Amino acid sequence: PARVAAECAPLPAVPEVAALAAPAEQRIPFASAQAHVLIGQPGFARRDPDFLALLVGNHILGGGGFTSRLTHEVREQRGLSYSVYSGFAPGLHAGAFTIGLQTRPDQAAQAVQVSRDVLARFVREGPTETELRAAKDNLIGGFALRIDSNRKLLGNVANIAWNGLPLDYLEHWTQRVEALTVADIRAAMARKLQPERMVTVIVGGQP
Repeated sequence: PARVAAECAPLPAVPEVAALAAPAEQRIPFASAQAHVLIGQPGFARRDPDFLALLVGNHILGGGGFTSRLTHEVREQRGLSYSVYSGFAPGLHAGAFTIGLQTRPDQAAQAVQVSRDVLARFVREGPTETELRAAKDNLIGGFALRIDSNRKLLGNVANIAWNGLPLDYLEHWTQRVEALTVADIRAAMARKLQPERMVTVIVGGQP
């Protein structure tokens, strides 16, 4: 394999996605019972030092299922969507940050506005101490399930190698998560997310 790799021409460099300069919204008509909504922007690369702070922050914002802020505000408080989520997709290059949901076409504008408001407040204020403690307990408590089989261990090793992470990454993962503070989360989210510049796409019939 090393000989073959040495004989191959290097792959062309992939340009990084430029940061968004202004917000944009596009509605795409489509014959469906619900409107499908995505709100997002370019994110960050996997090797970014803010990765764990953003992982924990996103767990609180919209990655933690029924305990997330987005679920509480969009689903439980207003009944606008059965499921709403947020997530980063980092890799060797900056992946996307997205908020996604489905809702009735006549509720799409309200669902989008509520999601934007929740995001903007979270970026501005960060999580509460209670939210952070719950997120840490969930993520640290579930860590063993990420390495409980040879297949999962191999996946983690591949992730370390592919993304150029330290070889002791898994060894110190739980300690690094435990050490994060509310200020760490707030600062990381503010560095990476610009709610006022995000792109919104709504696919579904006009209300």
